[in-house]
Amino acid sequence: MSPAEASDALDVARLSGLISPLRRSLLRAARAAEHLPDIPDAQIEVLRALPAGTSRSPVELADDLSLNRTTVSNLLKSMEAAGLVTRAPDVADRRRVEVRASTKAHRLLERFDAASAGFVGEAIADLDPADAVALASALPALERLRDALQDRSRAARGIRSATEAG
Repeated sequence: MSPAEASDALDVARLSGLISPLRRSLLRAARAAEHLPDIPDAQIEVLRALPAGTSRSPVELADDLSLNRTTVSNLLKSMEAAGLVTRAPDVADRRRVEVRASTKAHRLLERFDAASAGFVGEAIADLDPADAVALASALPALERLRDALQDRSRAARGIRSATEAG
């Protein structure tokens, strides 16, 4: 089966319509279970791009997350006020700003991830075993789908930026 035939066989609209509600349900359940603050999704994306022990510039974050630099600046401002990130001049290049996720942010993400994994595990345990096997088999394809969507998003952003500049 060709990729086009596979795409036609897959109910793309159904998959697309399922992803956001699935994600929102998981976020709500994890937040409620762990009494986590309601951190906006965009801020969570920024935090995920800042693993423990790493720092990134706002420009790097904007590029990697396919976000406008002004949007990232505004996100960082509110995240810093909430104690989720720190911003400091780079010791090697004082013109550059280093952004790091705080210990508080890493703890919140760990709690969120643990609660999310618990909910997903419990839900899968309630499914027919064949569904659990199908989900496990689909994971590599879903990871490749995520990567392809990220690549397309970056490419579209690059095209848009070049068009806006010219």
